[in-house]
Amino acid sequence: MQNIVDRPVRNISGFIMLPLLLVAIALDVLLIIYAVENENPMFLWIIIPLILLIFISFAGFFIVQPNNSRVLVLFGNYLGTAAKSGFWFANPFTSKHLVSLRIRNFNSDKIKVNDLHGNPIEIAAVIVWRVVDSARALFDVQNYEQFVAIQSETAIRALASEYPYDVDQEDKSSLRGTPQEIADQLKAHLQSRLHAAGIEVMEARLTHLAYAPEIAQAMLRRQQAQAVVAARQKIVEGAVGMVEMALAQLSEHNIVTLDEEKKASMVNNLLVALVSESEATPVINTGTLHS
Repeated sequence: MQNIVDRPVRNISGFIMLPLLLVAIALDVLLIIYAVENENPMFLWIIIPLILLIFISFAGFFIVQPNNSRVLVLFGNYLGTAAKSGFWFANPFTSKHLVSLRIRNFNSDKIKVNDLHGNPIEIAAVIVWRVVDSARALFDVQNYEQFVAIQSETAIRALASEYPYDVDQEDKSSLRGTPQEIADQLKAHLQSRLHAAGIEVMEARLTHLAYAPEIAQAMLRRQQAQAVVAARQKIVEGAVGMVEMALAQLSEHNIVTLDEEKKASMVNNLLVALVSESEATPVINTGTLHS
């Protein structure tokens, strides 16, 4: 395959050629008038070619809008790219293909795919991209917009299969837990795929992430159970610390002396009061500690 590199092309300003064509039109009109007045048909050999040249020359004018470019091709040969905005003139037989250099968004559809653990999930992303090489975008792929759409979907599927939807450990990567890392990886995947078409990926982020409907309820219950277990673990850790601190302060200040049996009873009561979901009902002991 022939590798075509984007290169600038030198064009004549249209504001220079337009007055010249107007002068040529005026000259042709004067020749026609002179030929009619003198009844000299020999001037037709000049008038007719000049008229044809004028009409053909008008096809050479073209306008380049800001953030657009024109890829010039003459009889199958790539001449260059006109990326500077303005009014220009080129060979009238040159094809001038318009390529937009503006920033564009591609919003993917919701794709159903399995994550790293085999769970079916729904995922979608938005891709911010632009053309940076007009020649490659036009000649190296059939349709660069369609190429972006297909490669984006392929990259999203590949990325989703490399990561789990969610993990228990906070230090491990997941689609839901590390969105910035996932966005960076998606951008890198896409850039490697779209580089061949002269396209720069400016940003890529997930816009939709959810379990597939057939397992959504089961996964929701699992997440709720994991959240309850994690919360209970934190509560127990805090309660044990508070009991330890209470026993240490009682012993340090000699407020009361407790044997091992009373310590065990006190620990049991404190843990029940601190860990229980319902409010604890205190019982006032008006007697002694030893019954």
